[in-house]
Amino acid sequence: MRKIIVSNIVSLDGYSAGTGGDVMALPMDAAFDAYNVERLRAADTLLVGRDSYLGFLGYWPGIADAPGDPDNRALDENNREISRRNNAIAKIVVSDRLGADETGVWRDTTTILRRNEAAAALAEAKRQPGGDILVFGSRTMWNGLLAEGLVDEVHLMVGAVVLGDGDPAFIQPPKSMRLLDTRTFDGSDNVLHRYAVA
Repeated sequence: MRKIIVSNIVSLDGYSAGTGGDVMALPMDAAFDAYNVERLRAADTLLVGRDSYLGFLGYWPGIADAPGDPDNRALDENNREISRRNNAIAKIVVSDRLGADETGVWRDTTTILRRNEAAAALAEAKRQPGGDILVFGSRTMWNGLLAEGLVDEVHLMVGAVVLGDGDPAFIQPPKSMRLLDTRTFDGSDNVLHRYAVA
C-alpha cells in the first residue's frame, strides 16, 4: 500500500510560513534541498494544492537547464535534480479553482481533483502499487487530508528560526502521531522529525 507523506519545513514555533505567507522566512538550506531530493526519489506522485502548484510551476521547470553559476546554490546539483524530478513526476492538484489551461509545461503530468472527489480518489490511489505520494507545501490541503485519516507520515524539517507570527503548520490539532526518528545534518542547524500518523 502506498503512503501519503507530508514533507515540510517549519519554524521552531510551528509556523510553515511567516507573515503574509512568506515561506522564504524559513531556513531552506542545503540540507533541506538534499532531503527534498531524497523524498522525490522515493515518490512517484506529487500531491499539492493550487497555490503550491502554481508557485512550483513558476519556479522549477527551468532550473535543470539554467546556465551554471557556482555561487548560486539554487542552481546546484540537488536543485537541478529537484527540477528534473518535478518536471517528470505525476502531479495531482486538489483544487476547485485550477483550470487545465493554467498547467503550462506540466499539462501532460498533471491531474486536477476537485475537493469533493479528492478523499475517495486518494484513498483509491493509496491502494494501488507504486511509490510514495509526496506532499510539499500545500498546508490547507494536507491538513484536510490529515483530518480525514489519509496522511500516513508527517516529516517536519524544523528550522532554527522563531517567526512569532504567520501560518501555523497545523490548522487543527493533529491526530496522535508517533515519532519514527530524528536526523541532523552536517553544516545545518535544521533538524528533521519524522512522524507516523496513528
